[in-house]
Amino acid sequence: MLQAATMKFLRQLAENNNKPWFDAHREDYDAGRADFERLTDRVKQLMTDSVPELAEQQTKHCIFRIYRDVRFSKDKTPYKAHFSAYFSKGGRKYEGAGYYLHIEPGKSFAAGGLWMPSSALLKAVRQEIDYNFEAFREIVEDKTFNKLFGQLAEDKLKTLPKGYDAENPAIEYLKYKSFIAEHSFTDKEVLHQHFATDCHRIFKTMQPLVDFINRSFD
Repeated sequence: MLQAATMKFLRQLAENNNKPWFDAHREDYDAGRADFERLTDRVKQLMTDSVPELAEQQTKHCIFRIYRDVRFSKDKTPYKAHFSAYFSKGGRKYEGAGYYLHIEPGKSFAAGGLWMPSSALLKAVRQEIDYNFEAFREIVEDKTFNKLFGQLAEDKLKTLPKGYDAENPAIEYLKYKSFIAEHSFTDKEVLHQHFATDCHRIFKTMQPLVDFINRSFD
């Protein structure tokens, strides 16, 4: 169960995103990160039934750093105003599909799939969808899937992808540049004692999409 103090810290960080404030509240950050790590560990434990490789991974390696890389960004604020973690069979740096948890006051969500893959991986996923379109459509048009996630996140080409024509029955899905299912949480849901179980349920519903994507290039 995530503590209210963790959400309070993130809310205050968003309003005071600077090094002097962060340094003065280092103990609050350490407590919040430890709290989020406990949540991440519990979610990871629950997910080992469907992603057994997670059992061999250290929880701390699933968690992203709070420090922002500002080298190429116009936004020079030094810290992320959220905690986040990534779960996949290949670890946090795995380039295939996986599961992402994002905790931020008013903006928390769980997501699964493949975000902005390399051209080679994107080509492989499109080919798998083209070859096995009925199986893919059964996943993304399933009633439970649609109820929890709606449509896949909108990140599509405006033109036809190379090698495919407009008559292809899968063409609208082949236009996607990312394949992401996303479910939002309210702050009340995040602080609920069963939140880790809720995350597991959401990720389990995403699993057919994640497995389909990874099957395309594994």
